Amino acid sequence: MKADVIIVGSGVAGLYCALNLPKEKSIIVVTKKIAQKSDSYLAQGGICVLRDEDDYDSFYEDTMKAGHYENNPDSVHIMIHSSREVIADLVSFGVRFEKNGEEFAYTREGAHSHQRILFHEDETGKEITSHLLQTARKRENITIIENYTMVDLICENNECHGIIGHDENGEYSAIVADYTVLATGGIGGIFEHSTNYKYLTGDAIALALKYGIKLQHIDYIQIHPTTLYTKKEGRREFLISESVRGEGAVLLNSKGERFVNELLPRDVVANAIFAEMKKEGTKHVWLSMAPIPEQELKTHFPNIYQRCLDEGYDVTKEPIPVVPSQHYFMGGIDVDRYSKTSMNRLYAAGETACNGVHGKNRLASNSLLESLVFAKRAARQITEGYTAITKDIEITVDKAQYQNYKEEYKAAVLAAIEKERASHE
Repeated sequence: MKADVIIVGSGVAGLYCALNLPKEKSIIVVTKKIAQKSDSYLAQGGICVLRDEDDYDSFYEDTMKAGHYENNPDSVHIMIHSSREVIADLVSFGVRFEKNGEEFAYTREGAHSHQRILFHEDETGKEITSHLLQTARKRENITIIENYTMVDLICENNECHGIIGHDENGEYSAIVADYTVLATGGIGGIFEHSTNYKYLTGDAIALALKYGIKLQHIDYIQIHPTTLYTKKEGRREFLISESVRGEGAVLLNSKGERFVNELLPRDVVANAIFAEMKKEGTKHVWLSMAPIPEQELKTHFPNIYQRCLDEGYDVTKEPIPVVPSQHYFMGGIDVDRYSKTSMNRLYAAGETACNGVHGKNRLASNSLLESLVFAKRAARQITEGYTAITKDIEITVDKAQYQNYKEEYKAAVLAAIEKERASHE
């Protein structure tokens, strides 16, 4: 196959990048499962936006403080000042953010000093991603190939010419392109407990290691403080959104005592939960939504309310058991402010990339915004500097060399994370 641009991943970063490329360019989007099965769909809480210029200093400081001031200040500035443009784009695609009359309704989450988060019920990621996908499917120049797994990059002299992958039947093929964008999401699938889909296994990180593509902070892995504790096997941990605590829910120990300020940054809250569990010898703590009015619970958090009911808990009458789980990857493939990697013709956006916005710990609801902002910047730079590959590229796909790629790539990523962590210790 041949395209002008190949994008690997169908989350918000991949789809928004595709939609910001010229309509005369042929674009192929490949995704490991069906297009709807991306972590972007799972984002519950919302998306940050700069409400007005008076909000800039506090938005900037909240982001930097949550990231332990290891953030890239330039990237943070770009994200914040691009936020209203992105929101306007999303509204034009049909995204329905909650409103009070004609004005947007804003909520607040942990470590935010002000209400600056737009939302749609408790499934903002689904609302945004589904509208991006609907729009992309209508574009004649965009082809979406589902159930296609990337296993390799096509590289020569530090230049990327596309990818090698296979379909659900194990049939291998090559997709040659002038530009490649990696938007493969997180790495939760390599951990025992994670809020991510299990098949998000850091494939792009493994290929970066294989080809010496620069990485950054790959040991910076965020733990979400509150996922629904269950004894059922083989299930992705269900996330209880930060916004629940932002609206007043409180964390309790086995004695029913509150033990932490729930609006502190995620890593602080998670560590407090771990400490309380160790102190009490328990496998979880409790989250009480009693401070939130019943009607608000059912309208603002309908999916959380229903999922808890399915697990046997009525959140209007009782607390639920929660435990921290691996949630987000702040590190990744090192990119500049236009999402360009250290390899020519190769870009990366979304959770698999690291532009330094999040620092050591991500501020709640900055992930969707960061992914969208820098995906659009990738599309802009590809468009402005577009040059075609002029020479013919011949590819021979040797299926045998990828026989054990899943185990090999997972082992490589885990080893690299441990090495990075050890170097910091």
